[in-house]
Formats: sequence, structure tokens, C-alpha cells
Amino acid sequence: MNGLSVVVPVYNEEGNVAELHKEILDVCKENNYQFEIIFIDDGSKDKTVEICKTLAPLKLIQMRRNFGQTAAMDAGIKAAQYDYIVTMDGDRQNDPADIPKMIKYLEDNNLDVVSGWRKNRKDTLMKRFTSRGANFLRGLIVHDGIHDSGCSLKVYKKECFEGLNLYGEQHRFIPALLKIKGFTVGEIVVNHRARTAGVTKYNWKRTIKGFVDMISVWFWNKFASRPLHLLGGAGLGFIGLGFICGIWSLCLFISGRKMSNNIFPPLLTIFFVIIGVLLFVFGLMSEIMMKTYYGTHIDSPYSIKDVVEITDEGARSIKK
Repeated sequence: MNGLSVVVPVYNEEGNVAELHKEILDVCKENNYQFEIIFIDDGSKDKTVEICKTLAPLKLIQMRRNFGQTAAMDAGIKAAQYDYIVTMDGDRQNDPADIPKMIKYLEDNNLDVVSGWRKNRKDTLMKRFTSRGANFLRGLIVHDGIHDSGCSLKVYKKECFEGLNLYGEQHRFIPALLKIKGFTVGEIVVNHRARTAGVTKYNWKRTIKGFVDMISVWFWNKFASRPLHLLGGAGLGFIGLGFICGIWSLCLFISGRKMSNNIFPPLLTIFFVIIGVLLFVFGLMSEIMMKTYYGTHIDSPYSIKDVVEITDEGARSIKK
């Protein structure tokens, strides 16, 4: 098979990184993979970095501050050198032992992405409830065809990420973004383990951000290349309402009624026409902006402090 890059964002996981690295290393050696392990420290305030520097082999990417899981994952993916990229959480709830069967499923079914499905989750009741609600909304809005987009354990072909930049909480919606681009996505049930060290990083703020990004993915799917279809269509709808109100006003005028007593219809006419024209103009401007977006480089929303390669001989900085 092709080489394997295992990408793991970590934040304040001093109690998990050593054992997780050992588990990944054992799986890769047992299956004779050509591999690299990439940990991305997202501004940890505990001893995560110090412990990581004792692990070999490992490529450690250090962010300058806490930019979030999506930014850390994007940095790790961009640093990956092999043809298969595996992403997973740093809390040891994802099981590295699932990696071989996911790769086999990807190859046997000629897929570009295989997403893990935590069918039997080992989380708190509130976290399971929130996740199921989010998955229900995602199914209605995004239509990516998978049960558990929040599972970080996924296998990708490296070509999936050519020209793809991740923002916000979009790591949850990578399969949806890739499906929009025409990549094939599959899903397989994976093991999910209870957290044994550290504390969860999920809270209500991340839930809200995830919902907003879900709307962003929906818009990207429907109107990214042609925003004029949305804004221009809405603008024409308002102009149509203005036209109807204009006819209403004209009928009142012809009937001989005093317009001073019926000022509401003319005001509605003016309001709807102005809103409609503005939306249509915004649609045209958005169309131009999207064409500019597709033709220019987008600045990275995060900054990398250092990249350290740790081997049995020691650690050295390889940041370019």
C-alpha cells in the first residue's frame, strides 16, 4: 500500500500523548506501513510539548497559540508527505487499531475518504445528545451521507486536500466539502473509548461555531460558484413584491381615494424595490468576489512557531 501520515491535533493532553503515540507506532509496525506520525500542539499550557519531544519517531508542529482544532488539523495535513492521511483526536478515544480496516475498506471500495462512525459512543449523556442533534441538523442541511461527521478518525487520499483550506470548525465537515468537489466518501463503524485522562475541550461555544460552519458548508454547496442565484433571485423576488404593491397603490389612486390616508402601499413599493435592487447588486458583487477568490491565494489563519522532527538520534527543528 501507499505510505501513511497519521495527523493528530493535541491540546493539553499530557496524560494521553505518550500512550497514543505508542499505540499508533505499534499499529504501523505490525502492518509494515511506511509511515510518519505528526502531532500538532495547539498552544498547550501543560507538559504536552515536553512529553512529545521524548517520543520517536515523531514530527511535532508547534502553533504559536491556541488556534483551534481545525487550524491544527489543517497545519498537520499540509505537512503530511504520504499518499494516505489518517486524522484522529489526541484524547485516545479514537482507537488506532481501527486504521488497518479503514484503509482496507477504502482500497476495496475504491473510495477517496473513509469516515469513522462511533456507533457505540462512550461519552456523557449530554455530549451524546448534543452530537445526535448536530448530526440530525447536518443530515437535513449538508447531506454528506454519513452518520457521524464529528468523528475525527478518518482516512483520506492526500489528493483530497489539494487547494483545500480549513477554517472555523470545518474539520467536522471535511467529507461534505470533499463530496462537493466530487470525491467519493464511505463510512465504517469504529471503536470508541472512554476518556481516561485530561478533560474534554468541547463546550457550547464550539457547538454554536459548528452550526454556523454547517450553514457555511450548505451555502458553499449550493451557491459558492454562483452567489447571484441566491442574492439575485431574492432581489428579483423583492422587486416583484414592489411591483405588486405599486399596482395596489395605482388602483387606490385611480379609485379616487386620498393617498394621505393610504400611504402604506406606496411606502411598501419603495421599500421592496430598494431592497430588491440592493440584493441584486450584492449578488453581482459577490459573483465578482468569488471569481477573485478562486484566482488568488488565501492567507493562512494561523501561525506555526516551530516544526521539530524527533528521531532516536534526537530532535531537530525543520521549520522552513
